[in-house]
Amino acid sequence: MIVSEPTPITEDGVSAAVDAALAAVASATDSASLKQVRAEHTGERSTLARLNGELRNVAPDQKASLGKLVGQARGRVNQAVAAREQELVVEEENARLAAETVDVTAVATAYRPGARHPLTLLQERVSDVFVGMGWEIAEGPEVESEWFNFDALNFDADHPARAMQDTFFVDPVDSHLVLRTHTSPVQIRALLERELPVYVLAPGRTYRTDELDATHTPVFSQFEGLAVDKGLTMAHLRGTLEHAARTLFGDEAQIRLRPSYFPFTEPSAELDLWHPTFSGGARWIEWGGCGMVHPNLLRAAGIDPEVYSGFAFGMGLERTLMFRSDVQDMRDMVEGDIRFSQQFGMVV
Repeated sequence: MIVSEPTPITEDGVSAAVDAALAAVASATDSASLKQVRAEHTGERSTLARLNGELRNVAPDQKASLGKLVGQARGRVNQAVAAREQELVVEEENARLAAETVDVTAVATAYRPGARHPLTLLQERVSDVFVGMGWEIAEGPEVESEWFNFDALNFDADHPARAMQDTFFVDPVDSHLVLRTHTSPVQIRALLERELPVYVLAPGRTYRTDELDATHTPVFSQFEGLAVDKGLTMAHLRGTLEHAARTLFGDEAQIRLRPSYFPFTEPSAELDLWHPTFSGGARWIEWGGCGMVHPNLLRAAGIDPEVYSGFAFGMGLERTLMFRSDVQDMRDMVEGDIRFSQQFGMVV
């Protein structure tokens, strides 16, 4: 065990310790550095503490005078530390207040409230139209089985829509999963899950390998309707679509059906929309596709086409918004610029 040599108590030694301590206290620039100074010059291992400990070893006739000398020295240092601590507290408080100062005369920062996207609002508006007619809203997965997306909808095995240049396939390809290309799979699911009759609207996102430009986007929204009941005809289909068109576009809106072909309907038709207040003048504009549900689709869902019939239709929400609100560029809908949404009102 190493024993330290005793430190003799002298006036010069005590004075030197005090001077060193006072200099260190004066040089402390913040509370953290002052805390370190206190530990070094007043703590148990400080010079003054060691000198105080040596009092037990001095001659009895010197204890009083040396004790007074060391005690006064320690008192001076402690007082200096306390005084400097108060100064630093004031300085730090003033610095904090200066940093937190608010200029009440400055112009306030403009606050732009957020808003729901116009596509979301339009989807809810369309849903309200069909719920008002007694229809249900149906939903389904966006990563869909190839059977639901194509086979059950009467797509041939070599149909072009099944090609990778038209459809996003999920790796591995032999999993037979795709990003749904339309919301029609929801219609098949609705027929499998619900009791007849079925009247459902299926709004939601869909995916196709299109380039993003003024009229196309690889991710877009559709709303598709399906009605399956006894005795449904093309007249019911036309009446439903006319009501939806006039509710969404005004009482002067009209529709027309042009013969077409879709794998999942027979007969099939292209749906055109007419409104006299379209930007650029009144004209017919293609809105979507529709037709009577193909018997093969009903059979895929276990429904006898000799007993039940149905009609179906599908339109794009982005295209509907372009017609309804004179939006010229579909890219405005996907770029996330709040100024685009502000044109439609700050609906939350």
